Amino acid sequence: MSDIPFMTAIDLTTSMRNGTLSVTEVLAAHIDRIEHTNPKVNALVAMDLDQAMDQAVQLDRQWSRTTDKGPLYGLPTAHKDILPTKGIRTTRGSKLFATDVPAVDHIVVERMKKAGALTLGKTNVPEFGLGSHTYNDVYGLTRNPYDLAKSAGGSSGGAAASLAAGMIPIADGSDTGGSLRNPASFCNVVGLRPTPGRVPSWPESAAWGRLSVKGPMARTVQDTALLLSVLAGPDPRSPMSLETPGQAFAGPLTTDQHGARIAWSADLTGSVPVAPEVLGSLRPALQAFTDLGCHLEEAAPDLAGADSVFNTLRAWQLEYTLGPLLDRNPGQFKSDAVWNIEQGRRLTGNDIGKAEIAQTTLHHTMRLFFQQYDFLITPVSQVAPFDAELPYPQEINGHVMDNYLEWMRLPSIISVTGCPAISVPAAFTPAGLPIGLQIIAPPRAEKALLQIAYAFEQRNGAGARRPDARSLEMTTTH
Repeated sequence: MSDIPFMTAIDLTTSMRNGTLSVTEVLAAHIDRIEHTNPKVNALVAMDLDQAMDQAVQLDRQWSRTTDKGPLYGLPTAHKDILPTKGIRTTRGSKLFATDVPAVDHIVVERMKKAGALTLGKTNVPEFGLGSHTYNDVYGLTRNPYDLAKSAGGSSGGAAASLAAGMIPIADGSDTGGSLRNPASFCNVVGLRPTPGRVPSWPESAAWGRLSVKGPMARTVQDTALLLSVLAGPDPRSPMSLETPGQAFAGPLTTDQHGARIAWSADLTGSVPVAPEVLGSLRPALQAFTDLGCHLEEAAPDLAGADSVFNTLRAWQLEYTLGPLLDRNPGQFKSDAVWNIEQGRRLTGNDIGKAEIAQTTLHHTMRLFFQQYDFLITPVSQVAPFDAELPYPQEINGHVMDNYLEWMRLPSIISVTGCPAISVPAAFTPAGLPIGLQIIAPPRAEKALLQIAYAFEQRNGAGARRPDARSLEMTTTH
């Protein structure tokens, strides 16, 4: 099988722009990989590979006459199945939208196409993108390429698994409580949750929200930065969008982090249970920061109340976005979604006001913390990839998980601070399961965050480990 599917996005698009590789050659190699691995992993859905190949042939025919070959020129990709994609079935992981074909592209899709990427289809999600385990009644379960018996995470699980398996080199995702970071950790790829507004979002029914963001995923930090440079930048349709142009995140990254002040926290609040195999695998990886000349010490901001803020704002968001749909379609939602919407319906104005005030306090807590430290690092997920047949982990270190959100507290606590955070491959458990490291930076400091993540990636090297071919040979039923 060709080595093309595991080339970096930067090397691929550079080779296609200069003619070393043709677009059809690159796409054919990825299609071959998809045909070999997707039946086992079930990460890519709603594919139209013939249409993608027609576009690739057209690009090759016009290659000599095309002077503006965009930064994603010729790169095959797929878009998260909660993002509207013009002319392509977009189900949101729900049978209620099983035949829905949007008439417009989401800004993320629009910008990737304009930059030269080729759309192959969609990436699988949980129902309505809720939860960090990717399964639904439309397309079924997405499996982890490193162990098909394990979860790929979620809600951008299809994106992360597609990247890990070499089916696409870049992918978009979204993140409310960890949906870019958790699947990146589970699948040994990179997932960046940007500052709210860094990546504009349209169409949106509630465009002023700060909890949910869109962002890039890739196998390397440099490729993630490349995609961020395309996705970021203002758009008048998105009132939260930040003014900094995407080009600010383009260009090579460096490994010079000498003197950087880094705080390490194993559990952030002191009350978050984390599996021993996660901490045992991560602790040796922290040596990379010392080797880079960073000052590393154990410390954490006081984030008491962050869980309550997240749970309140999330439930409120789900009530006003999905509540009316639930009323029109009782019995058509998974039980976790109904529970979360009902939580939102029990909230009072006082509850929401308290959450807004507490979130402001958390902002200032982080602002003062980052006067002492440049970065905060934690585990991404409280567990290693778990049994794919479970809806979510049932317990961690003897602590019973009462709902589908409790095992995602490490990323969700950070979500409400408004800080950008990235999941970078860091380690593997003795059983060969990926473990990611979460690096957090001050608000709007994505460039600095990408620099430290790149330096760690280059020193650590875990991201270079690909799924063993034997891990993709397990017979599965969906």
